[in-house]
Amino acid sequence: MTEQEMWEAVQQCDANYDGLFFYAVKTTHIFCRPSCKSKLPKRENVCYFKTAKDAENEGFNPCKRCRSDLLNYQPMRDIAVKIKEKIDNAGKLKQDTLSETVGLSLRRVTDIFKQTYGMTPKEYGGLLRLHTAKKLLLHTDKKIIDIAYIIGFSSLTTFNRFFKKQTGQAPTAYRKNHKCVYTACPLTVDGTLFK
Repeated sequence: MTEQEMWEAVQQCDANYDGLFFYAVKTTHIFCRPSCKSKLPKRENVCYFKTAKDAENEGFNPCKRCRSDLLNYQPMRDIAVKIKEKIDNAGKLKQDTLSETVGLSLRRVTDIFKQTYGMTPKEYGGLLRLHTAKKLLLHTDKKIIDIAYIIGFSSLTTFNRFFKKQTGQAPTAYRKNHKCVYTACPLTVDGTLFK
């Protein structure tokens, strides 16, 4: 890799080069990953190293922003994982509770989660609720209204609307159409009935 390629990677904060090299700034005595979002240094003040250890051996200190001293530092992913764990453990959460969990605004929390998982925390929570509702419909004889309350809906109408929007069927129809698959219904293979 040429010095010009490395400089271009630094200018573009290109994360694809992280781990391939590190750059250090002679005036600040700090070394960074190519993806570091710190202010771009003057080119004449930059030198390059293959490893973080090489930079440290030359007297450079790791950047506190990109954490160039850590092998796999992904603070945004860590935040997303923490939010996901909170949703997994608590089921339905108020959106304010999520932002309090990590000390960021709700908008930032939503952006970080969506970048990591491809959906918002609210959408993820909805998927968990839907999954639980389906399991309860198919594997228990609980009343629909009880299932609605168990998964956090305060009204049957809201639950029915949510479920139908997600599955295309009302909960009662879903239970009727799918429960046979999970119970002791006879199986048919090539027209032969097996009990």
